[in-house]
Amino acid sequence: MPFEMVRNDITKMRVDAIVNAANRSLLGGGGVDGAIHCAAGPKLLEECMTLGGCETGQAKITRGYDLPARYVIHTVGPIWCGGEYGERGLLASCYRNSLALALEHGCETVAFPLISAGAYGYPKDQALEVAVGEISRFLLEHDMTVYLVLFGHTEFLTGKKLFRDVQEYIDDVYADTHINHNIEARRKAQWQRGDAAGLALDRELMEAAPKQEDAFAEACMLPKYDAAPCPAPAKKAAKPTKPNWLEMFKKTDAGFSETLKRMIDKKGMTDTQCYKRANVDRKLFSKIRSNPGYRPSKPTVFAFAVALELSLPETRNLLDKAGYSLTHSSKFDIVLEYFIKNRIYDIYEINEVLFQFDMPLLGSSMN
Repeated sequence: MPFEMVRNDITKMRVDAIVNAANRSLLGGGGVDGAIHCAAGPKLLEECMTLGGCETGQAKITRGYDLPARYVIHTVGPIWCGGEYGERGLLASCYRNSLALALEHGCETVAFPLISAGAYGYPKDQALEVAVGEISRFLLEHDMTVYLVLFGHTEFLTGKKLFRDVQEYIDDVYADTHINHNIEARRKAQWQRGDAAGLALDRELMEAAPKQEDAFAEACMLPKYDAAPCPAPAKKAAKPTKPNWLEMFKKTDAGFSETLKRMIDKKGMTDTQCYKRANVDRKLFSKIRSNPGYRPSKPTVFAFAVALELSLPETRNLLDKAGYSLTHSSKFDIVLEYFIKNRIYDIYEINEVLFQFDMPLLGSSMN
């Protein structure tokens, strides 16, 4: 997908360029900087010594040497001093300048660490917000795959109201689903057992029925029903008509590709606007549009639903066209239902929450 958050070691990413959160000397240090220099080998340091350092917010590029990446883009993030000294602007500049260098050198895939969020003390949730904002703005104008590489399981969002609201919604839906399921299971078990009290009541009602019928007939001065009522006159069978196959084929429902095309037109979007808002790779989008029988993954279908700002019924319809359904047995589906019901259509915000829950992210370059 064009933008994806991953848990990985950035020195092992097979991309065109990785970004190094360097210090101003560019001569190596601790954390990500030290790990990159160690993995790249001594020749990286030799080249860095020729660059004359780098100012905060700026970026410089070198070869990757022993790394799987062809290039290393070195950028110097700001040290957090409470947020009153232009830290946000400098951090945003790190991402912008690094992406500009990647574009200049023909990179199609780039991997970033979360700049300044380690030893430089930038609050992780705010650092993530800056990273997502700058990368997403860049991708609206350019075709590139960008990874934000996070090492290990970091808790960015658990304190945010949005994350708590989604978690509460999951809990509520799961509780309702399980309660209804348990009631139905109990009824089924009683029916299979042949509940003794229920069977006794059925026998009592069956025995009383003839007496009630006699009393009712006598009170209304109506004749009692015969044991075998007269059969109704038979209707003349209608002559079968020959099916109009041409009309039937015309009325056949459109598949996913055709339905998506109609929805894009209905929303007044261009194809480019749609696949970028869906965080979907251009090549994948072309494949979907050119192949009427193509079946995308469920996260990709949801990505288009978010990009098109569909209602919940419209989303169910789009899922159905791809052979899926919206179910409360899946936490992933419940999370997406929450966002769509509440008309929250920022795909990067949704992906942050999905990432925190270790769920598949929306959009894809693969399926």
